[in-house]
Amino acid sequence: MSLARVSKEKQNALQEKMVSLGIHEKDIMEKFIRSSGKGGQKVNKTSTCVYLKHLPTGIEVKCQRERYQAINRYLARKILVDKVEAMIRGKESEEQQKIAKIRRQKRKRSQKAKMKMLEDKKKQAQKKKDRSFRPTPEDFDS
Repeated sequence: MSLARVSKEKQNALQEKMVSLGIHEKDIMEKFIRSSGKGGQKVNKTSTCVYLKHLPTGIEVKCQRERYQAINRYLARKILVDKVEAMIRGKESEEQQKIAKIRRQKRKRSQKAKMKMLEDKKKQAQKKKDRSFRPTPEDFDS
């Protein structure tokens, strides 16, 4: 897989991940399709959309995010690797960890945690109020 517009480091990192998951290039069916959407004549003449199918798992990926076929090939492989990893590793996969983190962040706070947060906010507000003291002429009349 040689991609002119993608850096060697990114290509090597993707290759290593593919090897670690047991994904081989011979197991991937690749097609190029004409993209849809904006672009007019350019889109109608060139096949920049990349379609990949991982034959052992049956996972299909279609990528037309970028204007260049080389970048779309890289991105499609990256998406395919992420999907295969999620299928193999389940809860351990990076994507699943991100989803779980967002879920934890969005869940409702307990009453105790809410009260603690409000107390901390009040303390901080008092600190700021104490810092913003500006002497007036009456303060020096003593």
